[in-house]
Amino acid sequence: MKQLVIIGTVWPEPNSTAAGSRMLQLISLFQKQEYNITFLCSASRSDFSYDLSQLSIATQTIQLNDSSFDTIISDLNPNVVLFDRFMIEEQYGWRVMEHCPNALRILDTEDLHFLRKAREVAFKQNRELIFEDYLSDVFKRELASIYRCDLTLLISEYEMELAIQTFKIDTSLLYYLPFLSEQTNEKVPNFNERKHFISIGNFLHEPNWQTVLQLKQFWKSIKKELPEAELHVYGAYVTEKAKQLHNEKEGFLIKGRAESVAEVYAKSRVLLAPIPYGAGLKGKLFEAMQLGLPSITTSVGAEGMNGNLDWNGFISINENDFINKAILLYTDEEKWKNAQLNGYQIIEKRFKKTLFESDFMAKINELQHNLKSHRNKNFLGQILQHQSLQSTKYMSKWIEAKNNKA
Repeated sequence: MKQLVIIGTVWPEPNSTAAGSRMLQLISLFQKQEYNITFLCSASRSDFSYDLSQLSIATQTIQLNDSSFDTIISDLNPNVVLFDRFMIEEQYGWRVMEHCPNALRILDTEDLHFLRKAREVAFKQNRELIFEDYLSDVFKRELASIYRCDLTLLISEYEMELAIQTFKIDTSLLYYLPFLSEQTNEKVPNFNERKHFISIGNFLHEPNWQTVLQLKQFWKSIKKELPEAELHVYGAYVTEKAKQLHNEKEGFLIKGRAESVAEVYAKSRVLLAPIPYGAGLKGKLFEAMQLGLPSITTSVGAEGMNGNLDWNGFISINENDFINKAILLYTDEEKWKNAQLNGYQIIEKRFKKTLFESDFMAKINELQHNLKSHRNKNFLGQILQHQSLQSTKYMSKWIEAKNNKA
């Protein structure tokens, strides 16, 4: 049986983060091709970690900077290793290469961390992004990781274009694989059966927190025009500073974790997502389209999602536009219905699982059969394996030796 080892940054939490849902989608693709899957992770499990045993997946807790991993990976002897974000490849990539040199190494970026970092810097300095913002330590580390791997998965068409056009990464090292949808749910409550606005997002993710702050700023103007409306702010891991924004009188309600996204979406009329910066695809907007909930967002929020199709609501250009469009979409039933249909079309034409699964697995099979020639062409990756990889290797060995003496 073909063996896949996934090394996770955290244990997947599909009800808390889009990254958790993405991981389960990847698992599903490989299981359909009859891969035996083992999930390794050094993080602690939470009460909300998905029970991977339900999917017949073996799991094991591993240690950072510890040679016990060498024995584990050697015994598993995988055909394919999937690193969950570049930090994991830095930590374990050299060990995989050393003990399983013939394993296909795949990096799942989730989103390009250096892009999110660059936008965050520009946002917090209240200015437009410039090219130099990209060139952070995160950028150098993430690109090095991409070159060291045999294939890197990018979730957004925008990020594919940035990687290829701006940073000249060879297309043979990259693969576009967005969120995947099994189906949309068109049997949902209608316009008149819904009320209130909704926002959702894990509070530990900084762009989500900034989105909530934007909403707090916008909300009074919306509430003035729609006095009966409330804004229900959902999200896992509510912080103390977030709880302080709760205000019953204003109708700005911090609700915390949603037990079921489908249920809270079904009750709500409009999703508000004035996302100021970030990267990748936005899980909240993807799920809203699947579940028939129109939304208002920014160009960053919509990035890589609708292509040349109409958005399932509105993409705002500034604060006043966002406020006006929120009021319009909340009150105009015809525009709301059209927005809902637009969302279904985006899912059907751009994210349906059947559009991607066969081509993706064909790519994996092709690389496995031609791994030596593929790696020979990636000479920059070989250089990085020889030089910078050695530095991470010996730093890790030094930490391990230090820990053993303690």
